[in-house]
Amino acid sequence: MTPAPTPTTSDLRIPHPVPAILVLEDGRAFHGQSFGAEGETFGEAVFSTGMTGYQETLTDPSYHRQVVVATAPHIGNTGWNDEDDESRRIWVAGYVVRDPARRPSNWRSRRSLDEELLAQGIVGIQGIDTRALTRHLRERGAMRVGISSVSTDVDALLDKVRASPGMVGADLVGDVTLRAARVVPAEGVKRFTVAAVDLGIKAMTPHQMAARGIEVHLLPADTSIDEVRAIAPDGVFFSNGPGDPATADAARDLLREVLDEGLPYFGICFGNQIFGRALGFDTFKLKYGHRGINQPVIDRTTNKVEITAHNHGFAVSAPLDGVTSTRWGEVSVSHVCLNDDVVEGLELRRDDRLVAFSVQYHPEAAAGPHDANYLFDRFCDVMLAHRDASATAPDAPQEA
Repeated sequence: MTPAPTPTTSDLRIPHPVPAILVLEDGRAFHGQSFGAEGETFGEAVFSTGMTGYQETLTDPSYHRQVVVATAPHIGNTGWNDEDDESRRIWVAGYVVRDPARRPSNWRSRRSLDEELLAQGIVGIQGIDTRALTRHLRERGAMRVGISSVSTDVDALLDKVRASPGMVGADLVGDVTLRAARVVPAEGVKRFTVAAVDLGIKAMTPHQMAARGIEVHLLPADTSIDEVRAIAPDGVFFSNGPGDPATADAARDLLREVLDEGLPYFGICFGNQIFGRALGFDTFKLKYGHRGINQPVIDRTTNKVEITAHNHGFAVSAPLDGVTSTRWGEVSVSHVCLNDDVVEGLELRRDDRLVAFSVQYHPEAAAGPHDANYLFDRFCDVMLAHRDASATAPDAPQEA
């Protein structure tokens, strides 16, 4: 007997939209229709200002347990393809749009956005005033939220929202990290080996490194310094990830051991916050965060302004001017957001040589922009300089 074929998203029947509600923890409510799966969901309400790239946004592990509001009014035009996922699944807790596309139109599209949301059980809402919701979040700050398409009882949903966990104190890295190490081989000639600690990494990040001749060893978040040493890496990388960086003591302690080893370091997003904590700085929650692919940042080492991709609700509290001395060298702020002066990057120098650095945004920038791609080249330069310095050190073995 021939087994029945496995259902695909194209086999799913998209339910006719039913009434749905969105309720914020301060009591503000919006009425719309269901989008994607029907049900109830809870998380932190945040908004993303990108006009494109919704597939990369939805599959970014940094959005774990967040309900994302799309500020662009028309979402779903290009459907959903099989190439642009940034991880193994959709991570957002819910999705809020004003006008979903009636049908996708793109040569790579394999199914519609609502089909994919339904297939992965993601509850959403459509047809609400997302501009009013965004303005509310800008004025009041990111907050807990609930979406329901199984009940229109605002008061009952509000009680559930207020009983749900917030993002401050949330330790979420363990939910998204790899369960076992794996290797992404270098493309072409191998130049470097990098130990990449997965705190919620996006697929484009190791791809960008591999394209530069880097063999990337992806490691779970609970990796030990001995496991890092066993790889004999030229450098260490900490990825983006979800939750409150103040809970990530294990990652902070591992990074301090990495710095004790003298290994070059590069971190992005959550990896920037962990770098800040390892160096002795605190982190804090932003009022509504930076999310989208159009955030202006200045690289103070070059005085060039970049348009960058962001997804962070926490930031590092570090002095914008001057240097801070640590046992590993001198630390300074290398990048600053031009909208609000939030710290967007740190660099560590020893003997006036760059040995470790991080940025708060996403230089891999799947869906664009690509202004910050140079940071992967900067990492290669730091690793090469470290290799050269190690080869010429007084106690380095001499060639016959």
